[in-house]
Amino acid sequence: MRVDPRLVRLFGPYLQYVVLLLLMLLLLSTSRGVLFIWQYDRVVAAGDTATMLLQGIRADLILAGLWLSIPLLLAPLLAHQASFTVWRYFSHGWVLLGLCLVIFIEVSTPQFILQYDIRPNRLYIEYLKYPKEVFSTLWQGYRAMLLGGVAVTALLLWLLNRVFIRVTATAQPYPAKTFWLSWPLVLLLVFAAVRSTTEHRPANPALFAITSDALVNSLIINSPYSVLYALYSMKHEARSSEIYGKLADDEMLRLALDWPWLKQAIFHDPELPTLHQHEASVQRDKPLNLVIILQESLGATFVASLGGVPVTPELEKLKHDGWWFEQMYATGTRSVRGIEAVISGFMPTPAQSVVKLSLSQQHFYTLGSTLSQLGYNTSFIYGGEAHFDNMRSFFTGNGINQIIDLPQMANPVFVGSWGASDEDLFTAAASHLADMHQQQKPFFSLVFTSSNHTPFEFPDGRIELHEQPKQTANNAVKYADFALGKFIAHARQQGYWQDTLFLIVADHDNRVYGSNLVPVEKFHIPALILGADVAPKRIKPVASQIDLAPTLLSLMGISGQTPLTGRDFSKDDSSPGRALMQFDQYFALMEQQQLTILRPGQPAVSARYHLQQKQLVLSEQAPNAVQVKHTLAQVLLPSYLYRQQQYHLASQP
Repeated sequence: MRVDPRLVRLFGPYLQYVVLLLLMLLLLSTSRGVLFIWQYDRVVAAGDTATMLLQGIRADLILAGLWLSIPLLLAPLLAHQASFTVWRYFSHGWVLLGLCLVIFIEVSTPQFILQYDIRPNRLYIEYLKYPKEVFSTLWQGYRAMLLGGVAVTALLLWLLNRVFIRVTATAQPYPAKTFWLSWPLVLLLVFAAVRSTTEHRPANPALFAITSDALVNSLIINSPYSVLYALYSMKHEARSSEIYGKLADDEMLRLALDWPWLKQAIFHDPELPTLHQHEASVQRDKPLNLVIILQESLGATFVASLGGVPVTPELEKLKHDGWWFEQMYATGTRSVRGIEAVISGFMPTPAQSVVKLSLSQQHFYTLGSTLSQLGYNTSFIYGGEAHFDNMRSFFTGNGINQIIDLPQMANPVFVGSWGASDEDLFTAAASHLADMHQQQKPFFSLVFTSSNHTPFEFPDGRIELHEQPKQTANNAVKYADFALGKFIAHARQQGYWQDTLFLIVADHDNRVYGSNLVPVEKFHIPALILGADVAPKRIKPVASQIDLAPTLLSLMGISGQTPLTGRDFSKDDSSPGRALMQFDQYFALMEQQQLTILRPGQPAVSARYHLQQKQLVLSEQAPNAVQVKHTLAQVLLPSYLYRQQQYHLASQP
């Protein structure tokens, strides 16, 4: 390849970066075009394709500007005659690193979309913290994709490196006067590209959310920019909810706690604004034990009676023996989000779950906080390694005094990428519960399953497969259901059954996707309370995972101070309900079937969810200011409580 001398003279020390800019635009536009063709039906249905493609180039210029900003700031130190050799090789390395980032993340984008129905975002970063589990999953379930992605990245980088060897060799410094005249102008152009707007705030991914389809909005930008912005946003976790707007603290607290089930509550401690007396609806001489079975990725899409695929026959039988929630909704799309909702009764935010945040690793409320003070043995039982997603740290710092994970399990029969099979998990749980019963200790155990997790590994010969090949979500769910049924059947024969409350609930659905702005149908999950003297009942109103903790405490016969803001369904199981849902950067409050959806940097929208059709219909009329404020308060409250460290019992520091 011969570089035109006129270009060398024109661009001087910036020659490599001009070529990088053009290549980035070419690669990213090509990738976007391929993704648009792949998702053609949704792209065309969402809006004007030409406008979206042009906006995509704008987003690509932001990414390129961000990558160019560091070398441009270093240019006065290096891009002159005395150190130009250093500048050449630094620029060469920086260019290749940028291209490697672009190529690899874009190549891995289709698989990420298949799993999460959105471009790579903060999840892409979070999973990098657990290379053992992630690499094992990729190798077992996505080996061809992994090897193909690495091969494509390596091949393209090899070819581009050959190009840049010639470009690097021909780059020349400017004369000093030319450099100092040009450098401020180049810096200004790059700054303008990064800012991309003359508005008060610089552009961010929310600016490109111009359709009602979250996936299409993400396709407009590019994956490296999405990932880098997510990395930047993680520095602002404590105030993450303010992307939707702000309210004065007193107004926020008043609106956030304005629910019928909290009308009689007395919040007397301004340092603990949600702490109040919870009176159990069931009086017992001896409170019940509690076992929560948190089912990995068991959405309503797998439960026939909730409109899903019929792969949970055991759960279908069990639902006739207890309280069956017909409209239970998850608060998010990650396991740790389900944990914070079910175990802590904590509301969702755009930030990471509190399970992973630094200020909640101690003195943060969980059911273990209440029950450990009452003398319960509190445990977390998990088939994998409990350090994953920071679960061990969160639990041990917040009222859970025993961790039983894979290293503590004696001779598991089957171990996959994510740990022991659900049967092995339930064997360990049954042994632990029997020990506690024999020692006459009251107990609370959180049992977290993992067999229904990609790459869907489970023992052979246990179930009649729902479909071929073996390693599919439907087959994994059917196996998980089989293991659950065995465990409950065993527990019924034990002496502790009559003294123990069991909750079976999903953390979230398997894949959260769809053309709706918020895919409400993928937040719908099964939940069942049974055991002890619980009589069969159907709970019909909309319910949220955060409603489970206060309901469980009531059925156990436990009264006391708690910071829980959820609804106690043992006191009222017929009034209209509500659910809180965080989907990427969108927060939704659903009251019965009416939703108010908050969007960062954009006006809120109103929608109605049709349960039978599983369809969200956006309203042409914007929600009124009162409803928007009420919704905003729901997402500002948890950020406030976390930031102020005010979500705990009075006896906790």
